[in-house]
Parts: sequence; structure tokens; C-alpha cells
Amino acid sequence: LWAKRYERDVDGLFAVLDHLTQAIIAVLLPSQPPEEAAVAPERPAGSGNELSYDSLIDSPRRLKCLYGHVAQMAGDHIAAVRIFQDCIDRWNDVNSMIGLAQIYETGIGVPRDLTAATLLMRRGAQIQDPVGYSSLARYHYGMALVEGKGVAPDTVAGLRWLRRAAAEGIEEASAYIAEHFPAESPVAGQR
Repeated sequence: LWAKRYERDVDGLFAVLDHLTQAIIAVLLPSQPPEEAAVAPERPAGSGNELSYDSLIDSPRRLKCLYGHVAQMAGDHIAAVRIFQDCIDRWNDVNSMIGLAQIYETGIGVPRDLTAATLLMRRGAQIQDPVGYSSLARYHYGMALVEGKGVAPDTVAGLRWLRRAAAEGIEEASAYIAEHFPAESPVAGQR
């Protein structure tokens, strides 16, 4: 399921993750309809449910990083934060950095912390992951630098990260540059 290619806007990233989560849960728990399977991990710890979010926090299996997004969508932000943090600590997982940064940026279920969110995006931007989440982190980190979200504004560095993300195929980075820095846009260079 992860090997499939999904053509969506960056804003649709979490819709893709929702779709993947439902598909994976359906594969892992084929005897349950996807709606019931998606709810199964919400049972309290100690209820005999091997798929509780709490039981995944210290799991050595990398698949749990996906469950961080499931826990986040289900509203168990504390478990999501702990799962994402463990995935970051164990594997330097950029997708988990993005998920955790989103939690800190929105402040839903945890105190809002733009500095922590931006630090996670900076860390993800500095990694070269084979899946391409680091390109997405570069885009978000570039925007944070330009806009001064959780960090002192630094337009020069922000543009550098945005250009790199754009060169790596993040169309939203190209659109951001064109909108906020029209003189930097490739179209402007052709005039």
C-alpha cells in the first residue's frame, strides 16, 4: 500500500494518510469492516486489545509510526505525541516529525508550540529520506522562516529552503515562491 503513488496537493497529505490508514487497517483486521477496524485501537490499555495506542508507544516495529497518525485522527493526541516522538528517536522518521509538528502547530490536544513545530521541520528538512517527506519538511521549514513562525524571520534562508523543495518537486513551494516573491519565480526570469 505504501508503494503506490498518490498524486495530491500537499494540503491533501493527511487525506492520503487517512486513506492509507483505512486500507492498512482493513488488511490487518480483515474480519472487521473498515469503520469498526478504525475504532478498534481506541480501547483502553489493559483491555486485552493488542492494538491499543498505548501498547504501540514502546513497540520496536516501525509500522507504529503510521498508527501515530491514526491516534492523532482519533483524538488521542497524547498517544500520538508519544508514538511520533519514539519514531523520531528510534528512526529519525521524517513523516513522524511532520505529524508531531502539525500537532504542536495546531495546539489541538496539547499546548500550542510553534517553536517546537519549526524545530521539527528544520530537523526533517536536514534529512534526506528515501520517501520524500524531507522535501515536504523543507517546504514547511522554508515557509516558517519566511513568515517567522516559531523562529525569527529569515527570508534569505527561507527562500533557499523553498527553492530546494521546489526543485525536488514540491509544487506548493513553487506556488509559494511565485505568490510571495514574484521576482524569484521562473516565469518572472523569462520576461
